[in-house]
Amino acid sequence: MVTCWGLLNLKNKTKRLLMTKVKDQKFTILREKKTVITRAGFWKVPHNTSPDEIHLKIGRYQKPKDFYDAETVELSEPKSELTLDGEEFSNLVSFIQENYESFKSGAKAYLPLDNPYDISVANQIKQFLDSNEKSTMLNFLISNQIVPEELEIGLAHARRARAIDEYNLLLESDHTENKWQHWFENNNWVLGSDFVRVLDERIINTKNISDFLMESYDGFLDIVEIKRPEGGLQFWQITLDHGNYVPHSDLIKAITQATKYIHEVERQADSMEFFKRVGGTKTIKPRCTLIYGRSFSWNEEQQEAFRILNSSYHNLTIMTFDHILERAKRILGKSN
Repeated sequence: MVTCWGLLNLKNKTKRLLMTKVKDQKFTILREKKTVITRAGFWKVPHNTSPDEIHLKIGRYQKPKDFYDAETVELSEPKSELTLDGEEFSNLVSFIQENYESFKSGAKAYLPLDNPYDISVANQIKQFLDSNEKSTMLNFLISNQIVPEELEIGLAHARRARAIDEYNLLLESDHTENKWQHWFENNNWVLGSDFVRVLDERIINTKNISDFLMESYDGFLDIVEIKRPEGGLQFWQITLDHGNYVPHSDLIKAITQATKYIHEVERQADSMEFFKRVGGTKTIKPRCTLIYGRSFSWNEEQQEAFRILNSSYHNLTIMTFDHILERAKRILGKSN
């Protein structure tokens, strides 16, 4: 006859035997009901050529009649069961560590401060900044001083540096004037401090449409005209005239068009309809900046001739695309 004490000893010996056989395994009960238990367990899987792996098994089982603790190795009649290998288990651990507390508190997106430069963080920041309510978001950032002044300056500098890279790529290709207009509209800072903004209006009258009408720093209207750097347009005549470089007929045509725009804008100075179209910007003695041609290969005599040419106009400034590039680099402190 086996006494209760004997049964207890037998159970303890069996338990010690099981623990010895499964020393690389560990189980725990997640929930225990009258007839069903939910159990999780992991064990070490040794490898000869790589580090050992920890696998995880999670299952829901019919509760055995002789079940007495979580360390019972095998449980029959699983209602559901899932085994994760080492990689899956490791990724699950990381997911829980990084997301559980924030998700529990109601945050579906957040920035982990312990790993702020992960690519996933970049994606979350981009989603935040791409919000449909950009004005609200910007007001929030500014009013709460979330963006330090140094970071704001750095972001502006990086944005302008990317613009210069894009400008160089445009110079390497034969793009239409529309492409250049779009670039200058987004980067009018390269035109210098004389201009504060691009006006929405481009139409001077029914026959004249400028590339840009600009508001200058003193609140008056000025004009910017762009001619694509490629397309066969020449700056200087091929032959010298009495030993001097003189403007090519292509450039003369562009200058004539620019001065025509100046004249037509002056004619509109007293027009209330034009005043409304340009957003109330005052029109008195407008000036024009003409961006035309390339100058990277000019010699010293051509540079001097260009200086003399520009000095002959009081309301027109001619700049080449390379002059614009050099100005942009100087603004960013990148000039050689």
